[in-house]
Amino acid sequence: MPSETIELRGHIIDSLILPKVLDEIIARQATFKIGEIRIGEQRSDQSFARIEVTASSADALDDLVLRLRQHGAEVKEKKSVQLAAAPADGVYPQGFYVTTSQRTFVRVAGSELEVRPALMNSAIVVDRSAKSAAAKKFYELKKGMQVVVGHQGIRVAPLQRTTSRADVFEFMSGSAAVEKPKSAVIRDLARELRRTREEKGRILLVGGRAIVQTGAAEYLEQLIEGGFVQVLFGGNAFAAQDIERALFATSLGMNPEEGALSQRGSENHLRAINAIRGAGGIRQAVANGLLQKGIMRACVKNDVDFVLSGSISDDGPLPDVISDTIEAQKAMRAKLEGVTIAVMLATVQHSTAARNLLPATVRTICVDINPAVVSKLSSRGTFQSVGLVTDVESFLRELSDCLATSR
Repeated sequence: MPSETIELRGHIIDSLILPKVLDEIIARQATFKIGEIRIGEQRSDQSFARIEVTASSADALDDLVLRLRQHGAEVKEKKSVQLAAAPADGVYPQGFYVTTSQRTFVRVAGSELEVRPALMNSAIVVDRSAKSAAAKKFYELKKGMQVVVGHQGIRVAPLQRTTSRADVFEFMSGSAAVEKPKSAVIRDLARELRRTREEKGRILLVGGRAIVQTGAAEYLEQLIEGGFVQVLFGGNAFAAQDIERALFATSLGMNPEEGALSQRGSENHLRAINAIRGAGGIRQAVANGLLQKGIMRACVKNDVDFVLSGSISDDGPLPDVISDTIEAQKAMRAKLEGVTIAVMLATVQHSTAARNLLPATVRTICVDINPAVVSKLSSRGTFQSVGLVTDVESFLRELSDCLATSR
C-alpha cells in the first residue's frame, strides 16, 4: 500500500497538533508508524515527530496528506508547487488549492513564499517575476494568472499556544457552554482589551441591531469613547436603529427603557433614515449638529473606521451603507490591517463574514444569546476564540464596568 513520510515541528504536544494528526489518520482508516519523536523538556522547547503514513490507495493517501497539511504536517521530500493558468476571469483552474485562514507558505524554485493575506476560501496566485504569492477571491482573478493546484509544495503553519503566558483565549477557547464563569471571563477579556489598547493594537467590533434593541448602546458608546474600538462592522439595521434612538429615543418604534410602543413610533425608523439621507450621510449629520448622540456619532467623533454593509431587506438604506456585497467585502478587508482582536456581538451574518476575512492570528470574542450561533462563530479550531452564551446588554454593561474601574 502507498505510504508517505510526514514531519511535525513546533509545540505539537501542548497545542494538540500531534493528537489531531493521529486522529485524522485513524478517522481516514489509514495507519501510521512513528519513526522518530522528540518532546521538548520545557514549555519553551519545541518538539519534533516523523511519521510514516500508509493508506489503502494513492488517491486516499493524497487526500489524507492534504488534510494533514492543514495541521502543519510537512512531507519529508520537499517539492515546488504545481501551477495552472486561470482559464477565464473569475474562474479557478481544476484542482485548485483552497486556502484556510492559517499562515501558508508555497515553495517556488527552491524558495518559500508566504501567502498574503492569510485569507480562507480563496486560491493561491503565484507571480514568479515578483516572487510573491497571494490569496485571491474569484472577483480578483484574471485570465492567465498562475494558480496553485493540488497540495504539493505547500506548508501550513497552524497557530500554536503561546509559551510566554496563558490568557483567557487559551483557557476558554472554542467553548460555548452556558455554564461558563462569565464574570471571570469578562474580567479577563477586559484585561486583554486594555493590553491591546496599550500596545496600539486595533480592536474590531462587529455589532448587530440587538445592541440597540436591548438598551446596550450606551455601553458600546463608552467602549468607543474609551479607545477600545478602532473598527466597526455592522449593517443598515444596526446603524439605522442607533440613529432612530438618537433622534427619537425609540428603536423600531419601541422605547427601550419603557418597553412600550411610542405613539406613531413605527414611523420613526423611516424618518431617521430620511433625516440622514437628507444630510448626505452620517458624518455630515454629525458635522451639522443633527446627530448629537449614539454609537455612530461616537464613531465619527473618535475616528473609528466603520463599514456598513447592506442586505435585501434593508429600508432606505442609509447613504453610508454599501449595498454591493463584493464592494462591501473589499471595504471590510481594507479596514482589517493591524486588527488583533475582534469582538462579535449579536449578529450572525456580519460576524460570519468578518470571521471569514480574518487571519487565524486574530483573537475573536463571540457573544450571542443563541448557543448555536456562538458555537458556529467560535469553532475556528484555534486557541484564539472565546464564545459566551449570554444577553448582549448584560455582557456590554459588565465589560464597560470592568474597563471603567480599571482605568
